[in-house]
Parts: sequence; C-alpha cells; structure tokens
Amino acid sequence: MKSRVHSAIMDDSVPRPIRSTFAWLVGASQILGLASVVLTGVWMGHYRGGFAWDGSAREFNLHPLCMVLGLVFLHGDAILVYRVFRNEAKKNVKLLHSIIHLLALIMSIIGFVAVFDFHREAKIPDMYSLHSWCGMATLVLFCIQWVMGLLFFLFPVASSWLRALYLPIHVFCGLLLLVMAIGSSLLGITEKLLFSIMPAYSLFTPEGVLANTLGILLVCFGTLLGYLITREEYRRPPNPEEESLSVHFKTLTEGGSPTTP
Repeated sequence: MKSRVHSAIMDDSVPRPIRSTFAWLVGASQILGLASVVLTGVWMGHYRGGFAWDGSAREFNLHPLCMVLGLVFLHGDAILVYRVFRNEAKKNVKLLHSIIHLLALIMSIIGFVAVFDFHREAKIPDMYSLHSWCGMATLVLFCIQWVMGLLFFLFPVASSWLRALYLPIHVFCGLLLLVMAIGSSLLGITEKLLFSIMPAYSLFTPEGVLANTLGILLVCFGTLLGYLITREEYRRPPNPEEESLSVHFKTLTEGGSPTTP
C-alpha cells in the first residue's frame, strides 16, 4: 500500500529514498497545517466564547480561524499541488490550484468582513495596527495574484513570451504571500493575546501557551512547505508546455525575441 501511495505522488524513475522522504514530508506538512487550523478553532471556541455572526466578539473569532484556514493552510496546499500531483496533466493541476486558491480567497474575505463588522459594532478604529496593515497588504496582493494567475495561465489572454516573463514572478509571489500570511498571523496572535490576557500572559496561562504553540506550528508549516517547494528533486518533470515557457523566457533574458507571439 505504501509503495502505491509513493508512486501516485512520484513516478518510479525517481529514486525510492526521495519518493519516501517526499511522502513523509508532505504528510507532516498536512498534519502541521491541520493542527494549526484546529488549534485556532479551539482557541477561539473554547477560550474566547465560540462563533457567531452578530457583530459581537464571537463574530471577531471567525477572523483568525478564516485567515489561518484560507491564507495559510489552503494557500500553502494550493502551491503544493504542483509537487504532489507532479505526473497529472498540467491543465488539471492548474484547475485544482485555482479552485483551492478561490476557496482560500473566499475564507479570507469572510474573515476580513467579520473583523470589520465587529469593529463597527464595538466602535473600534480600523487599520491602525501593524497587523492590520500587513494583513490588508497580504489580502490585496493575494487577490491580484489570483486574478493574474487566471489571466496568464488558466485562461491565458497574454502571449507566450509575456507568460514566460511573468511565470517566475508568479512563483515568487506565491511563496512571498505565504510568508506574509504567516507573518501577519504571528502579529495577530500577539496582538490578540496582549488585548485579551495581558496581565496573565507572563504567567504561562493555558490560553497563552496554546496561542504560542499555534504560532510555532504556523512557522513550522511555512518552513516545511518552503523546503518542499524549493527543492529541485521535488519539482514537476519537464513537459512540452513548460519547455515552451522556458525557451521563451531564456530567449528574453538573453536579449533575443521569441519565435512565436
């Protein structure tokens, strides 16, 4: 059974130790990501009173849950599909990549609406903290990244040479947004703890320890995904479409011009 799972992720041409390590690392990343989502739910559900959509603090509790689920876990998994489904048809992987990112975007928008709704009801100023600035920048760039991905790769309206030029930027921005999302989450965790339990935070209260553990899990999740995504041996094997993009990009960077528009 284990060998069949490994083969589904990587073809048999890849050395078995690499396939085995990759499968274990992917599994570990999913455990870390899901644990982060669960801990966020426990924190907001058990320690902060649960969830509602009524303008109260319980509506605010949807904000951290949706952001961790959307901009961190789902966003990270959307990037990872290009490594996990490395032997599937590229168009199918692109579609899955876009759908997961759409789900991440929907969750993130719900999270943002929840916090703004809570602030309005509680008459709390918006967008004054570093966390809110970083979070808004992440969401805006995420929206731009998703739209550009649709226009350049899923339903391409740009020419081949322009797509080739944008491809490395798109890949870099995907990783950058994951880092920004995790960084914003860490700022948000600290801000929430200081607002909620500041007098007792230094006493290692259970809520503070749980929230700190959540932050560590988020960092570990991002680190492991960064490793999986940047390792050369885990990249998708070349295919005609990717080779075409590479040729165009190489031609551009060497000062020539593409052979096709």
